[in-house]
Amino acid sequence: MILGIDTSLGSAVAVVEPDGVIRAQTVSADPRGHAEMIGTLIERALAEASIGPSDVTHVAAGMGPGPFTGLRVGIAAARTFALGRAVPVVPVVSHDAVALELLLHDALTGGYEDAADEPFAVVTDARRREFAYTLYRGLDADGLPVRLAEPALVPRDDLDAVLADAGAVRRDADRIPAAMLALAASRALAAGRTIGPADALYLRSPDVTLPHAPKRVGVPVLREPAGGAPRSIGDGERDEA
Repeated sequence: MILGIDTSLGSAVAVVEPDGVIRAQTVSADPRGHAEMIGTLIERALAEASIGPSDVTHVAAGMGPGPFTGLRVGIAAARTFALGRAVPVVPVVSHDAVALELLLHDALTGGYEDAADEPFAVVTDARRREFAYTLYRGLDADGLPVRLAEPALVPRDDLDAVLADAGAVRRDADRIPAAMLALAASRALAAGRTIGPADALYLRSPDVTLPHAPKRVGVPVLREPAGGAPRSIGDGERDEA
């Protein structure tokens, strides 16, 4: 039983059986309320699946790309749940879940043969007038999306030109399907593969940086001149002292 958690866009949690049966899927579209919602969504997903935490055998964690603040909430939740249950975390590129959903939809509706060899890009809003995108083409022998290039950032105004050069169709996404995230993890486990990075795909540095080294300040030294009261050494005398 696989618990899928992703907060790279909104917040999404799902429970999926190893054979792909979706037992539960809960979503919050709020792009900023990840920390407030994630615990409730996990609790609701387990209840809808009629299972308890002890029934979960793996936790699929969406590793982005996504904004720093939101993305780290889902990863922390996935790692904390897995640590408490002593089960493995399976990292998955969040865009892989979108690509898998699109490709499975094409297969179910009869359009897969036409789309299987056509490159496409999963595109999500990275804010700050940038898009995150990942290039894909079809499914491999393990039923996983074939990633042609790793996730990258591009200015909004440049995206269409970049995709035209790659010959890729643009597929925008405003959510990450947690069920497909868990299904991708299940297929990766069955194939003995690692399909996601160990670290989050922030794609840009966080705004908060370490401060510079503290400024060195000299400490006045007292000395007692002959026949007089102690006085402090001035800046001009400090090095000599």
